[in-house]
Amino acid sequence: MSLSFLSKSTCSFKTNYSMLSRRLSRPLQMTVDTLNPKVLKTKYAVRGTVVIRSMEIEEELRKNPKSYPFDKITSCNIGNPQVLKQQPITFFRDVLSLVQNPRLIDHPEAKNIFKGDVIERAKEIMFHVPGGVGAYTHSQGIPYVRECVSKFIEKRDGYAVDPNEIFLTGGASQGVKDLLTSLIRDNNDGIMISIPQYPLYSASIALLGGNQINYYLDEENQWGLSRRELDRAIQKPLESGVNVRAICVINPGNPTGQCLSAESQKGIIDFCLEHNLVLMADEVYQENVYYKTKKPFYSFRKIALDMGSKAKDLQMISFHSVSKGFIGECGQRGGYYQTHGIPTDVKGQLYKMASISLCPNTGGQIMTSLMVNPPKKGEESYSQYIQERDNIYNSLKRRSIKLANTFNSMEGVTCNMSEGALYLFPNIRVPEKAKQAAKKKGMNPSTLYAISCLEQTGICIVPGAGFGQKEGTFHIRTTFLPPEDQFDDVTKKLSQFHKKFMNEYR
Repeated sequence: MSLSFLSKSTCSFKTNYSMLSRRLSRPLQMTVDTLNPKVLKTKYAVRGTVVIRSMEIEEELRKNPKSYPFDKITSCNIGNPQVLKQQPITFFRDVLSLVQNPRLIDHPEAKNIFKGDVIERAKEIMFHVPGGVGAYTHSQGIPYVRECVSKFIEKRDGYAVDPNEIFLTGGASQGVKDLLTSLIRDNNDGIMISIPQYPLYSASIALLGGNQINYYLDEENQWGLSRRELDRAIQKPLESGVNVRAICVINPGNPTGQCLSAESQKGIIDFCLEHNLVLMADEVYQENVYYKTKKPFYSFRKIALDMGSKAKDLQMISFHSVSKGFIGECGQRGGYYQTHGIPTDVKGQLYKMASISLCPNTGGQIMTSLMVNPPKKGEESYSQYIQERDNIYNSLKRRSIKLANTFNSMEGVTCNMSEGALYLFPNIRVPEKAKQAAKKKGMNPSTLYAISCLEQTGICIVPGAGFGQKEGTFHIRTTFLPPEDQFDDVTKKLSQFHKKFMNEYR
C-alpha cells in the first residue's frame, strides 16, 4: 500500500503549524504601545481616575454592602442632574412620549392622560418629521427645529438669525469637537482656553494635535477675566510663531461658576477682532444664572451686534445644549451651534462634516425644539411648566449657597459663590504633609484629597488638577446637584471628612 498520503498530510501539518507559529509569535497590531500617541496624551478628568475608583467601589458595595462606611456613591463629579433625582419637565417628556409612539396621539384615552397642548405639539412635530424619530433627518438638523431655535435666539438677543446659520448636534460637545477639528490643522495651530477649563477642550485639542494656549481666570475677582491677562497669554505664542486661531470662552463658567459682565465680553470681542480670532462661545449654562439682576447673562452674539459696525468682522460660533439649565436632559444628547460671520463655503464644509455622521439623533433634536419653545402663557401646560422650572431653579440656587457656605466654614478653604452653572471650585490650602504623601503616590494633592473623600464618604468629586489651576494652588470641583432633602447629609459628610483630612496631615 502506498504511503504517499501520509507524506502529504505531514507536509500540510508542518505548513499549517508553521503559519500558526508565526501568527502566535508576531506582535499584536493593537496595543497601548501602538496606539495613536495623541490618544494616550488625551485626558478627561470628569470621568478619570477618581470616577473609575468610584465605579470599583460601587461594585464592591453590591457584593458586600458593609464594605465601606457608606451605602452608596453620591456622584458630584459631573453635571448630570437626573442621575441625582432631578425630575424631568413634564411637558417635554409627555410630548416626547407621543412622538416616540405616535399611535398614542389618536388613541381614545390620550386626552385622559395628556394635556391638550401636549397632543397638539406632538402632532405639530410629527407633521414636520414625517419619517418619525426612527428615520434619518437632514444632516444639519430638522428644518422645523432650526426654525424654532432661530426664533428663540431672536427673542433672546433682539436680532433675527437665519435658520441656515444653525447646526443641530448630539449635545454641545459634538459641536465643539467638530469646530476644533475644522480649525486645528497641525501642532502650530493654537487654541486659547481658560484655566480652569472644562476638559472637553484640552482633551480635544490634544487629540487633534493642536497647541493649547492657557489664559487664567482671576480667582480673587470672582473668577473674572481681564484684557490684560488675554494680552499676556497670547504674547509668547505669537512671538514663537504659533498661529493662534481661536479662543474658547465658557459663560457662565465651568468649573468656576462666574457670569461675565457685558464690559468683559466687549473686551473679549475687541481682543478677537485685534488678533483675528474665532470666538467659540460655550453658553450651555445660560439658564443657570442665579443673580439675574446683579449679574445677568448676555449672549456674546447680542453683545457683538450691540457693538454695531465695530464688531462686523467678528467670526463666532455659539453653543447651547439640553443637558444643562433646569432641563438636565443629558442623555437625550441634544444641542446646537450657531455660526456668526462664517463664510458660506466654510459652512458648506461644516455641513459635510455633519453629513459624515448622517444626522444628530432625532429625539435629541426634538428635545432641543422643546427647550427653545416651551409652553406659552395661556396654554394648558404653562402653569405646571413654570412651577417645575422655578422649583428646580430656586432649589439649585439654595443648594449652591449652602454648599459654598459649607466650604467657606472649613479650615484653609475659600470658595467663590456660584453666579451660574452647576459647580463650585473651592481652593484648598493642602497641608505640607499631604503634598508629600501625594508626591509619594505619584499624584497631585487635589487628587489625593478627592480619592480620600470618595473612600471615606462615598462622595465623588473631581480633582482641580483635571481642570487646570495656578501652580501651587489646589482645588476640587463639585456639583451642587444632590437632592435638597439629602443635601444637609452631603454637606455634613464633606465637613467631617475635611476636618479629618487636615488633622491626618498636620
